[in-house]
Formats: sequence, structure tokens, C-alpha cells
Amino acid sequence: MSAPAGLLLTHGAGGGADHRLLVALEDQLDLPVRRMEFPYRAEGRKAPDRAPKLIASVIEEAERYAADLGCAPAELAFGGRSMGGRICSMAIAEGLPAAAVVLLSYPLHPPGKPERLRIEHFPTLAVPSLFVNGDRDPFGTPAEFAEHIPAIAGPVEVHWLEGQRHDPKSDVDDEIIEVVGRFLSGL
Repeated sequence: MSAPAGLLLTHGAGGGADHRLLVALEDQLDLPVRRMEFPYRAEGRKAPDRAPKLIASVIEEAERYAADLGCAPAELAFGGRSMGGRICSMAIAEGLPAAAVVLLSYPLHPPGKPERLRIEHFPTLAVPSLFVNGDRDPFGTPAEFAEHIPAIAGPVEVHWLEGQRHDPKSDVDDEIIEVVGRFLSGL
């Protein structure tokens, strides 16, 4: 395998494609990056659509982005922050061809509700996966991730951001960019 032809990034439920980390990744990674706005945000709504509609929008944008780059979707990496990364991983698990998935602040479960795990698709996620999470994130602790990540079918890398919560502070952006860049170039 080789480095992907490009990276499609999605945003979290409460933010948009202009999130500072997504912009920094686009500006600083050594490959083409496209930041995608989910339709509900583009329409001015605050509440996310249901997962099937979000997944369909990722698949549509993947096809457009691949065509713009002159490659196949299988040559792209996908990912994003929180809900956006989760939706990308679900799209891939449902059959979206992909080179890899980058999961920034993956929401393993809602805060305070560890019984409501968001891992049903892990056994069919067969591409290289990178998780970059704060070690104090209320959406999933390092111990919880260690318990559930082995269910993922493909190879997995995990990077913990020391002292960070669900929305890591800007002073670790360079660390995140370095980790993501190393992961993608090492495919």
C-alpha cells in the first residue's frame, strides 16, 4: 500500500468544516485535503441528521473528491472529529472503499453513558485506523478503548493526547498533525 491520494475530513456534531484543527490539517499535511460540511450545517441547522443521511453524504462527497483528484475512492483516506470520524468509519464499514480512516476524538459512548457504546461496526472496519484521543475524554477512557479496539478487523494505531479532553487545546495541534501525517505516509 502507499500513501493515500487525498484525505477527506468531516466535522463533529457541534462544529463545522472550519474547525481550527481541520483547517490546520488541510494547511500542513503533505497531501491534498478536503474539508466537508455536512448538509445539515450547510442548510443552517444545528442538529445533525441521522446516521444514514450523514453516511450517504460522505459517500457522495468521496465520489466527487476522488473524481476531482483523478483517482478511485479506495485511494482516499477519510476521517474527522468526533461524530464526523465515526460517520466515516461507519461508511467504510458499510462498504465505502478507503485507504484508511483517521478518527480524532472518537466518541466511543456519550459522556456518562458507557453502556451506550458506538462500536457495532468495528468488526467490519477492515482498513488501517488511527485513533487520536485525549486521555481525559469523557466520551471514552484509555481503558475503555483498550477493551473495544481489538474488535476492529483492520490494523489500528492509537495516540493518546496527555491531559486533553474531547476538544483538545490548540497547543497540541502540531502533535496531532505530526501523528496523522506519519500514519498516512506510512501506509
